[in-house]
This record gives sequence, structure tokens and C-alpha cells, in this order.
Amino acid sequence: MACLRKFNNKKGFVYLVDFRINGKKSILRAEGCAHHLRKEFSGMQAVQISTSIIKLYVANRQKDGVSNATINRELAAIKRAFNLGVRCTPSKVAQVPYIPMLKENNVRKGFIEHEDYVALKEALPDYFKPILTFGYLSGWRRSEILGLKWNQVNLRDGIVLLEPGETKNSEGRTLYMEPEIWDMMKHLHQNRRMDCLYVFHLNGNKIVDFKKSWKKASKKIGRPDLLFHDLRRSAVRNMVRAGIPERVVMTISGHKTRAVFDRYNIVSQEDLKEAALRRHNFYENQAERLHFGYILPKNAQKVTTIGS
Repeated sequence: MACLRKFNNKKGFVYLVDFRINGKKSILRAEGCAHHLRKEFSGMQAVQISTSIIKLYVANRQKDGVSNATINRELAAIKRAFNLGVRCTPSKVAQVPYIPMLKENNVRKGFIEHEDYVALKEALPDYFKPILTFGYLSGWRRSEILGLKWNQVNLRDGIVLLEPGETKNSEGRTLYMEPEIWDMMKHLHQNRRMDCLYVFHLNGNKIVDFKKSWKKASKKIGRPDLLFHDLRRSAVRNMVRAGIPERVVMTISGHKTRAVFDRYNIVSQEDLKEAALRRHNFYENQAERLHFGYILPKNAQKVTTIGS
């Protein structure tokens, strides 16, 4: 199959070349998809790839215990390859087969409550504490936090900048630091290493992975299920709870689409309890209004106005 087999002497699938020339950040994921697609479809012609063949591929992947989300990424790669084949001149494929996607039920619903945040801060090693604070309050992505350099921090005006191309959606972003972050950044700057460009580092080296430190700390506080990414979800929810308009929250956190933002702004059990309390208070206020509106006027004294 021309659009799926190797391209230009071992340089990968046509769709991988498309990823590379467009500088897409998810190239590693795309290469992972390509690995499985090569084994299944290598040598096949485009006309042989039908919907039934695709469904058989899906069934085999599910049998291997692969999640629906991972399979969907692979199906998306097939679609992309076919569409690129159609757009070629001359066209490499005559038509794109119907490729049904699977339902995904992998929406993470974990939160890091404030007491968890305080406990984690106590349990984590010193180098990790500023990372935790920045993530909990800003809602920034792990890669954005670990890649932050001092030339992006304006301590005079209390601003942290992400330039276009440095974020997942390639759009720039501005964070106005709240007092806790601002004070922390001033302290880090005063004690920074002159041989290190990064705000958050370990002995002057960029932090690449901290899974062991995170896992050890979360287990120590009795929450082994916590993920670092839960900080992002918690920050979004906390900002919404604080009354910040959702459009502004999306700008701070870097959510480009409403659909993805809604996955993070999940209603928790505490939100539901708060809703019940607000309903109760509302109905009580309504009852009081009825009481004072229909009973008290009967006993009220007549008021004589000037000129009557």
C-alpha cells in the first residue's frame, strides 16, 4: 500500500514524513503507531484495505490488551495516510475506506485537594517543591514547567511568558504570577545557579523525569493513585471555583478547545455537595419571601404619605 509502506529508503511512512516536515510535536507517538501498522499492513495494496480488514485489525489489537485510545491513534494514522495518498499528484489511492473509531472511556477524574497538595509538598524532595507549587497554582503542563528558562520570567512585572512554538498548541501564553508564585520565583532567582538556564533544575541539570520521586511521595501520603497531571486538572477546577471566567481559565491553562477544557473541569463530589447546600439555601430564601410577602402585610401599619 503506497501510502503506508516505507517511503524514500527507510525514512518511514508518508504520514511520518508529513509529521516531520510540519514539525509536529507528536512525532514519537506517530512513530509508535507506524511500528504496529508496518507489521499488519506492509506490502498490501490500497484497494485491499477495506472496512472489514480494519475491523479485524482492531479486534486483534483489543485481543492483545491494547486500549481503545491507543487503537484510535493508530486508526487516525491510517486515515491520515489515506488522505495524504489522495492529495498526491498523481493520486496514490482512489478512495478512503470508512474507518470507524472506538468509544473511549479513559477520562481521568482525579484531583489533588489542598490537603493533598500540602502533604505532597512536605513529602517531596526540596528540588521538587517549587515544581509542585507552580503546577498546582498555574495548571501548566509538565513539559512547559520543566522547560521554563529565566529569560521567560519577568520578576519586575510578575510575568512568565511562553513564546509561540513552546506550547503544545504552538500558541504563546502569559501568566501573571500570584503572590505565592511570585515570592517563590524571587527566592529561586536569588539562589539560582549561574551555569543553568532553567528555573527548575536538579544540581544544575534540566529535569527530564521525576516519576520515582513522585511515586514515592504520593505513596507516602497514602495517595498512590495520584498523577502529576492531576495538578493541571485541579488548577482548572480551582480557578473556576474562584469565579474566574472560563474563557480566562482556558487562556491561563492553554486549553485551545472547549471539548478538552470540559474534560478537565470535571464536577467533583464536593461540587455536588455545595450545589445541594445552595439549593437548600435558595428554597429557604424563597419560603421566607413568601412568609413576609403574604403574612406580614396583613399586620403592617398603614403609612400615610405627604400630600395624602
